[in-house]
Amino acid sequence: MDRFSFGGGSSSEAEGQEQLGALKRSGWSKELWEWVKTVGISFILVTVLHLFVFNLSTVEGHSMEPTLQEKEWLFVNKFVYLIGTPKIGDVVILQDPSAFGKEKELLVKRVVGLPGDRIEISGKQLYRNGELVDEPYIDTDIEDLDIMPLTVEAGSYYVMGDNRHARASKDSRMFGAVPSSSIEGKAQFIIWPYKQIKPL
Repeated sequence: MDRFSFGGGSSSEAEGQEQLGALKRSGWSKELWEWVKTVGISFILVTVLHLFVFNLSTVEGHSMEPTLQEKEWLFVNKFVYLIGTPKIGDVVILQDPSAFGKEKELLVKRVVGLPGDRIEISGKQLYRNGELVDEPYIDTDIEDLDIMPLTVEAGSYYVMGDNRHARASKDSRMFGAVPSSSIEGKAQFIIWPYKQIKPL
């Protein structure tokens, strides 16, 4: 009887350990699956936000001085142009229309002309629809050559860098008005360095 009882207990104990092991494996599998789901959902969410809602961009070069300085980080709102259109004065991130290939360089410029606007640079000043444009964000008159009057095409925008010193900015004076499809978003804030945090 003792042997029988002992043998039965050993069998039950083995079965219990096997069940416990199965439960542990099952629990580990569930935990792994939950982790994979969390990472997957987070990745998809970040990708969607990056593509359609916002992005971070670093300023390279000096074409937007004094407004923006090299190496500053910008918060770029992409969603705003999915539901609206660029406005005069918007600081925008756009694909360089003069670049070739699929991976085009990104530029940061200011919108100074809307579709249908008549743009002219005369006497070192910018004119829109025959009126002198007030530009409190610049620190010098335009040092490059004058531009004869032109009308911005439908669906396009005339952009310029805030740095108006000679040959300081590659913008619509060089490559013409840019189509709306080339504009990726609106730079709304400087977010780094922290001492420079401010809206644009």
